[in-house]
Amino acid sequence: MSAMFSALSVRNYRIYATGAIVSNTGTWMGRVAQDWVVLTELTDNSAQALGIVTGLQFLPILLFSPIAGAISDTFPKRQVMLASQSFMALMALVMGVTVLTGHMELWLMYALAFLSGSAAAVDAPARQAFVSEMVPKEQLTNAVGLNSASFHSGRLIGPAVAGLLIAAVGTGPTLLINATTFIAVIIALLSMNTAELTSPPRAAKRGRVRDGVAYVRQRPDILLIMVLVFVHGTFGMNFQLFNALMATEVYGKGVEEFGVTGSIMAIGSLAGALLAARRERPRWRLLLGAMIGFSACLMVVGAAPSFWTYTLLLIPTGLAALTVMVSANAMVQLTTDQAVRGRVMALYMAVFMGGTPIGSPVLGWFAETYGPRLTVFLAATVCMLTAVFATIYVMRHDNLRLRLRASWTRPLALERGAVVTEPVPEKVN
Repeated sequence: MSAMFSALSVRNYRIYATGAIVSNTGTWMGRVAQDWVVLTELTDNSAQALGIVTGLQFLPILLFSPIAGAISDTFPKRQVMLASQSFMALMALVMGVTVLTGHMELWLMYALAFLSGSAAAVDAPARQAFVSEMVPKEQLTNAVGLNSASFHSGRLIGPAVAGLLIAAVGTGPTLLINATTFIAVIIALLSMNTAELTSPPRAAKRGRVRDGVAYVRQRPDILLIMVLVFVHGTFGMNFQLFNALMATEVYGKGVEEFGVTGSIMAIGSLAGALLAARRERPRWRLLLGAMIGFSACLMVVGAAPSFWTYTLLLIPTGLAALTVMVSANAMVQLTTDQAVRGRVMALYMAVFMGGTPIGSPVLGWFAETYGPRLTVFLAATVCMLTAVFATIYVMRHDNLRLRLRASWTRPLALERGAVVTEPVPEKVN
């Protein structure tokens, strides 16, 4: 049990994790409230409008992630996060006030989603790479798993609380509560002992973005992981859309049940995160097996005959989905040179979340044309085919497994802008 929470023994990480779980809970409350405003107050259950809002939230990650990664590698990550978190709090406040006063319009919701997503694009690579500054390398996988556990604990609590609050006091006050929860993570960042943080080497003044791209291009293992997470994020992880449409259109449920779907799925996600926190390091077979399992679960979910069957099936689906995300994240972080980690994680976030601006509107249109069930089945099929082809590729290329194993014993390095990727010879069991 102690191994599952070993990273919490580090004071700075413990403070950060406390603030993060409060903020994560508020974020999920805000997402449910935002979706409900779009579906019921600004449109007549328009799946396409919901898909556009979701897409605009993630479009900046696709557009700005390389620059955001360079910022993360150039400036102190803690300072970058303080600025980005403060701006996201401001956008959440504006959204809540506008909805509460009755002045919200669809175009304004689009704009606020894009602006908030822009701050999140800057925040994401700094937040991902900041973990390695708070904890030693041997506890990094545990910290990544606990971060996911914190995120999905918020996902477990947030949607259910949001459903109750929206039914009781409305969407405006719920969005305002989300704005206040950003204060927790800001206080946590300000309370850290900066002397205990590991200072990574700073990026060179020139070629910051180019070096990150060059590094990834010479790492076929990271490239394959990015293909997997692109498909996973673009097609599979659209439950913000799937749950809303399945709950309202297929099963005829209201906001309380919609909120419950996110919370029930988070039970599986939280279990997956805690299991991931126990592992010392992820492996290809875990990542690929979880991707295949997730795709199979998604197919079954799309065929669920009743709302409660659908909801309960979200538990194993969430567990498999989270295992994919934590394994991929840890594999990239643990095998990437620290000097370029911020830029690599920015590219990772770009491909993982950057496909959402394409996937969400397309899936929203597909759902309006062919129905939610076929939409879920389409997403599951794309994920399954990608996982199967990736498994065949890894089985045929032993160098991918060798490269991953070598990275545990010697970090890869940048020398005068060139990427050194020669693996350490090691027996492959």
